Amino acid sequence: MKNYISKKYMKFKENIELKKLLKKKEYKNLIKKIKKKSTIEISSFLSKLPTNDLVKVIFLFNEKKQSNIFFKFKEKIQLNLYHSIDKIRFTKIFSNIPTSQRINFYKKLSNREQKKLLPFLNKNIKKNLITSNSYPIDTAGEIMNTNFCTTTNQMKVKEVVKKLREYLPFKKMIYFLYVVDKNMKMIGFIKLQDLILLKSNKKISNIMYNDFIYSDVCEDKEMVAQKIEKYNLFEIPILNKKKQLLGTISNNRALNVIRDEETEDMEKFMCIIPDKKNLNYLQETSLQHFKKRITWIIGLFIASFLSSFILHKNQNIFEELTILSLYITMIADIGGNVGSQAATVVIRALSLKQININNFFSIIFKETKIGILLSLCLFCLAFLKVILLSKNMELNNYNLYNIAFIIALSSGLQVITATLVGTSLPFLIKWFKGDPAVAASPAITTIVDTSGMLIYFTIIMIFLTKS
Repeated sequence: MKNYISKKYMKFKENIELKKLLKKKEYKNLIKKIKKKSTIEISSFLSKLPTNDLVKVIFLFNEKKQSNIFFKFKEKIQLNLYHSIDKIRFTKIFSNIPTSQRINFYKKLSNREQKKLLPFLNKNIKKNLITSNSYPIDTAGEIMNTNFCTTTNQMKVKEVVKKLREYLPFKKMIYFLYVVDKNMKMIGFIKLQDLILLKSNKKISNIMYNDFIYSDVCEDKEMVAQKIEKYNLFEIPILNKKKQLLGTISNNRALNVIRDEETEDMEKFMCIIPDKKNLNYLQETSLQHFKKRITWIIGLFIASFLSSFILHKNQNIFEELTILSLYITMIADIGGNVGSQAATVVIRALSLKQININNFFSIIFKETKIGILLSLCLFCLAFLKVILLSKNMELNNYNLYNIAFIIALSSGLQVITATLVGTSLPFLIKWFKGDPAVAASPAITTIVDTSGMLIYFTIIMIFLTKS
């Protein structure tokens, strides 16, 4: 514990010293203090600086460090830096960041800014950016990395190793070499570890893997990410219709795609219109958040008029038996929770390709069995709750056990109905070629609330008129 407190104190003291150096604009001394820290720590500290100070400080590092620090900054800070320094100095940073991040940053710029930047870039980077920008949005071509190493099947191991020695010092670490013919058509691949372990005079044709998984350049990027996850790949080659190698997508890039898609699906599921700019929560203004949410909320508010109408139509029942009004929220909550839960399970299974539209009836049958089991549990719990909490209430000569049975039965039937609604709605959206994620939690809640009120008052009218 003492060591922990001591470390915290030292870190606190160090931060004060760094801020003093920053305040006095002693940038060189500041660099000496922080240069041994990790890139993430440095970028985190520097990101708090005003843009003018940041420009002065970042160029005191060497070129490689500048790129690493820039790469760790948030998008807003990257753009501020870009607009604050001349293009020649910026291209030195820009040319050394990872290809996928370079492409992402380039796409964030306006067409005018892109045209301004291109003349300062070297031929290969320029070609790479123009090529990646030419593919449709959300395809493999948009996110692929064009930095890869190729070889022919006629080369020997020693020749490939020599080629790698020339290639690797200027590129990021590679794990696979792709074997292509003279027309760049992919015919196989070899692992870097094989080159190290095998004899130098062996031909590539004798050691390469002929069977490989690949994706088409126009394939949806989410499908590519799922393929990488399914086959547990480190990276996947991207080919065109002629099977020519155009680029690769790593599992890290696939992870980012899956994360982005999950965020988008969650926003849809909660009836939030996704923002194409993909800003994080703090970067968006209150007005932007308002615009993303208001459309669905108003729509669902209007849809809830039906349940309100049912309540007002049967107001006289509540005036006679106050106990019935006390348990409306319980029945509504049960329906909303069960419906959203069922929808979440189905949407997840659909997105992971575990089920499809052809499984509809088997899924409905399975979820109905689950719904019946849940309804039995909720029936018993609701019955006990009414008996225990309402035993001293005025019931106007009505039997408490009859009232408890009505509320419990309504709860049980609501569970079954909500399960069927939550299960069916994603399939219905899928059937009409829509996104199942729009079968959103608030939408399900509104539908289930209405059905719950209909069930509740139907059972009240049937049983109370008989008693």
